[in-house]
Amino acid sequence: MSALEWFAHKSLGGGIYWIQERFYESGNRANIWLVRGSQRDVVIDTGLGLRSLPDYLRLAGLLGPDCAPGEREKEPEGGGGGGGRRPLLAVATHVHFDHAGGLHQFEEVAVHSAEAAALRRGDNYETVTWLSDSEVVRPPIPGWSARQFRVRPVQPTHVLQEGDVISLGDRQLTVMHMPGHSRGSICLHDREQKILFSGDVVYDGSMIDWLPYSRINDYIATCQRLIELVNRGLVEKVLPGHFNTFGAERLYCLASNYISNAGICHKVSTCAMRSIASLALRATNSRVTS
Repeated sequence: MSALEWFAHKSLGGGIYWIQERFYESGNRANIWLVRGSQRDVVIDTGLGLRSLPDYLRLAGLLGPDCAPGEREKEPEGGGGGGGRRPLLAVATHVHFDHAGGLHQFEEVAVHSAEAAALRRGDNYETVTWLSDSEVVRPPIPGWSARQFRVRPVQPTHVLQEGDVISLGDRQLTVMHMPGHSRGSICLHDREQKILFSGDVVYDGSMIDWLPYSRINDYIATCQRLIELVNRGLVEKVLPGHFNTFGAERLYCLASNYISNAGICHKVSTCAMRSIASLALRATNSRVTS
């Protein structure tokens, strides 16, 4: 199967494209976002990596004639603008398998410092790698099996911290470290356009806080930051890691509901679920590596 068959995309306008893996039919199917800038393009999350996302971007004409996937812009000595091809940066909102599986396909890769070591190791426990054959309704290559799947080790070229700014030239994306779902989860905030790329920090569904590196107290603090963004009028549109886009009112509702429900009973049940998930992940990954 070609890359053109594997993916599909939709333009949201303003240089933003929504990309999905067509034949990964699962609630875990992640949204992939391409944000085009005047000097740099950014891919936010990369899906499973079963087919080449850079090839798709090129073949579908999403990168334009002046850039190619994975190639850095060559700048003249002494700095200043370059006449080379516009660079393409892949940013992981976190390293879970459904978001980070395709990072190895890119030359420039960015991830938060809290998860950089896991990405370098290809740690399929921290990347929460669980994938079944039934979820992939058309195999990417003959004989493919979910049992073979792993998140490949990747050496990040950019290690991100809270407050870092990724410049695309005509737009800026600010890194917001928002742990809770995972320890290195980030949002990317386009303050000028009031857009939040939220990864799995928040989407229009149940917020998952029972994975091995999830922390409820961190999630509460993150939700308080999300509410503050809404109260300050800094977010009007959320482009999440799963499901559909939504607005500020829904963001406020999701964040405030999480805080309201994060009591003792929730913490006890979450602890039990985390233990079960950890055992299942260890068992699954021991089979993969054996």
